[in-house]
Amino acid sequence: MLKGFKEFISRGNMIDMAVGVVMGSAVTSIVTSIVSHLINPLIALICGQTDLSQVLRIKVKNFSGGYTVFEIGSILNSVVNFLLVAAAVYFVIIVPMNKFREMSAAAAKKIGKSGEFDAEAEESLSPEEEQLVLLRQIRDELKKEQK
Repeated sequence: MLKGFKEFISRGNMIDMAVGVVMGSAVTSIVTSIVSHLINPLIALICGQTDLSQVLRIKVKNFSGGYTVFEIGSILNSVVNFLLVAAAVYFVIIVPMNKFREMSAAAAKKIGKSGEFDAEAEESLSPEEEQLVLLRQIRDELKKEQK
């Protein structure tokens, strides 16, 4: 039973998920800091409030004589926070990963079916592509040793 648990924990998917959670919390702290120390002070300069939650508040008298408050500013505040998180994830994680995939695909095209480079293709590799190829070769050798 413990062996199965160890296999489950050491799977690549579980490790990727754990890395994703850690990276997500790191990105969250960065975005929270940006919102707290940059965006909210700008909003305070423009609107006179510390964040958007206090900006658009609509009071409507209800049937019992009391008031109902619609806090549109809170919704706007959440939308701004979401957009900042999405932008941070896109520019910090997605764009670099796409660039890495492009480099990987370009390097893979230069590799022959035997897994070795042609002499002509090897000369045309950029330093990044050479590094990627070297890392792949190291990975493949480590996999062979593990088996």
